[in-house]
Amino acid sequence: MSGTEDYPLSAVPDEARRGFWPITLVLLGFTFFSATMWGGASIGVAFPLWPDLALVILFGSAILAFYVAGLGYVGYKSGLSTALSARFAFGDAGSRWPDILLGFTQVGWYAWGTATITIVLARLLDLDAGFEKPLMVVFGFAFCLTAYIGYRGITALSWVSVPAMLLLIAASASVALRDAGGAAGLLPPGTVGALTVAEALTIVVGTFVSGGTQVANWTRFAGSPRAAVGSTFLAFFFGNGLMIAVGAFGAAVYGLSDIVEVLAVQGLLAAGILMLFLNIWTTQDNTIYNFSVAGCHFFRTERRRLVTFAGAAAGTSLALLGMYNWLIPYMVMMGVFIPPLGGVIMADFFVRHRSSYPAPGEGAVPRLNLQGIAAYAAGSLAALLVPGIPPLNGIVAAFLAYACLVRLPAHMNRSNRSRETRQIGQVSGGSFRAQR
Repeated sequence: MSGTEDYPLSAVPDEARRGFWPITLVLLGFTFFSATMWGGASIGVAFPLWPDLALVILFGSAILAFYVAGLGYVGYKSGLSTALSARFAFGDAGSRWPDILLGFTQVGWYAWGTATITIVLARLLDLDAGFEKPLMVVFGFAFCLTAYIGYRGITALSWVSVPAMLLLIAASASVALRDAGGAAGLLPPGTVGALTVAEALTIVVGTFVSGGTQVANWTRFAGSPRAAVGSTFLAFFFGNGLMIAVGAFGAAVYGLSDIVEVLAVQGLLAAGILMLFLNIWTTQDNTIYNFSVAGCHFFRTERRRLVTFAGAAAGTSLALLGMYNWLIPYMVMMGVFIPPLGGVIMADFFVRHRSSYPAPGEGAVPRLNLQGIAAYAAGSLAALLVPGIPPLNGIVAAFLAYACLVRLPAHMNRSNRSRETRQIGQVSGGSFRAQR
């Protein structure tokens, strides 16, 4: 069952590993998302394009890309999903907290995407408002079909959709340059004081910090370090940065944040509708797939396809309840509470386990890893209270706190060892495997 369900509770074996381009196209499809453009529009009107906005996009995308690339390497080296890595960092029972947090945020994104495609499509086609709720139900379940198939289904869609979206973005950009009267027309003055630099960077990072924290769900399929780290860096630096920039430029030239609506204004309605479907679908299937992996770990079940449909139902319900209006507060919240999870997981892997988790039968996973829980709390507090860039503060504080805690004298860590109850590999339905 593990193979057909994409190994939700065990490591991905060598024969299921893939190369650079399949992983890259899946992750680019993931980061090509309308919500990122909306975030770009909100910061695009707050800063002059050059150099302020450009530096915000570059620096924010770099923070996100380096963070995700580190987690991507963990996924490649171990073959484990983010949820399974969290068992080492937080303990057998403690890892259910990351499952809840990551699963909830992914369902929230799925709800936002479902609502977005319905509302924008209804606006573009001038449909009656009565069509919106039935369409949300249709799209809410339709977009989970490739995730139901699994990695193979998502990859097949990405091979078609990512090149098509890049062509549409390039065509729209050339028309926007013409309409703006050249590059000089893309230099908005910015609304001074509308956003601080820290708030803008939090939005850039927050757009995909939740999905990025779960990047190991994809890089565990990578066949080499280049495929894992290179694909994540390309997707989260170039892909996420491009979507932020597209949203900012759309706001500058047309007063619109979404490439779909921009294409419609440019007289390319058919291309806009195509872009809408590709843009949303390639992120929706990744998002609900991530939920299914976290859900399988939470319930200790290998029935990932069943959990996928349950997540789609939950996301559709949130869409019907108005998730469309909560985007910016939602992104800011994720930029605070999600990054410390990744900081703890990376510190646990690189510092405590020295880049290699114990093989099955060689150690034990504690029921609660109090060091990981304390480090996560420290990272969250740093993101909330320390001046600067909240996501970066959270990652660094959580990483350093965990690294310091695991270096404490052995007698101070005795309480953790006394809670060790489950041998590594004793996850219901599967077992871990030794690293490369």
